[in-house]
Amino acid sequence: MPNRKTAPNTFFALVIALSLSPLLGGCGPLVLGGAAVGAAVVAQDRPIKEAFSDTAIQASIDRKLFEFSVDIFQKVDISVVEGKVLLTGLVPEPQNRLDAARLAWQADGVREVINEIEIKDKSTLSDAARDTWITTKLRSKITFDEQIRGINYTIDTVNQRIYLIGIAQSQEELDRVTSYARDIDYVRGVIPYVRVKKPEPAAEGSDG
Repeated sequence: MPNRKTAPNTFFALVIALSLSPLLGGCGPLVLGGAAVGAAVVAQDRPIKEAFSDTAIQASIDRKLFEFSVDIFQKVDISVVEGKVLLTGLVPEPQNRLDAARLAWQADGVREVINEIEIKDKSTLSDAARDTWITTKLRSKITFDEQIRGINYTIDTVNQRIYLIGIAQSQEELDRVTSYARDIDYVRGVIPYVRVKKPEPAAEGSDG
């Protein structure tokens, strides 16, 4: 396994090549160690095309993290299965956790980001409990609202400020989510890092 501090182009090319080798050659599962690489891509029940897509997503997030911060790149582990990204690791600041999730959502093909990165935080237990309560409250609201695709949002609450990360189906949907967030008790601010999907082009020949 190469040193992760080597040139990123070489590293990412090697990740893709090694990850695809068991799929193309019928070898056993390949395990790649090191932070930000995460679980290996293996054939299992996934079609080769889907496994290739997951590998490309992982490589894209790796590159984004490396270019943003080598320190975060070294501390964060990434696993991708069926377009779902799992982030784990330990970072020194809450903002590092938010940045990692924000960058993960920027990769093409991402369907969901599960952020399990832990923070060496100085918050008190009561602060953490209140932040968790706020996050849970908002998650419940958007999950049971049929006009919102809640799975596309990652919610992080830090010091009573809600950070929204993900992909909105429309500006109206995002406005609905932020409205829910602002109405929750104790919330001091709502900061969206959400990409709004472009509307689908109208089918040719449709005359309404």
